Amino acid sequence: MWTMKNRPRYDRDQLRYPSDLTEEEWLLVEALIPPAKHGGRKREVVVREVVNGVMYVLSTGCQWRYIPKDLPPRSTVHDYLTRWNYDGTIEKIHHALYVQCREALGREASPTACVIDSQSVKSTEKGGAASIRPDMMRARRSRGRSAISWSTR
Repeated sequence: MWTMKNRPRYDRDQLRYPSDLTEEEWLLVEALIPPAKHGGRKREVVVREVVNGVMYVLSTGCQWRYIPKDLPPRSTVHDYLTRWNYDGTIEKIHHALYVQCREALGREASPTACVIDSQSVKSTEKGGAASIRPDMMRARRSRGRSAISWSTR
């Protein structure tokens, strides 16, 4: 709730971008980021800036090529995101934050109940993608109509 007591907690004006991690947020995520691999070149990129780049793209919805120049290159940010998705780091971060949020609300870390609505159950019973109705499919054209005709009238 937005109260005068809570407002400073959510104030992001002191950050470079509103999507950047605060010091407190970074401490939560930093422990879950895998260390650099042994051997080879030393990691030259600042991992916190990579996470800030990922958060920028996710929060703004911008294209990768529009990542600001003061963040790591888009290829670096994208490569780390792809690697973290592949090795399960993103899932670990999500789970840790999920558990922390539930505990902050005074709930158990993992939910004890689940709700499945009837529409979800019906769609899975039919078989998913194979059950798409014909009227939802793209109309097909005959070959004659798709040809380009040139008229000199």
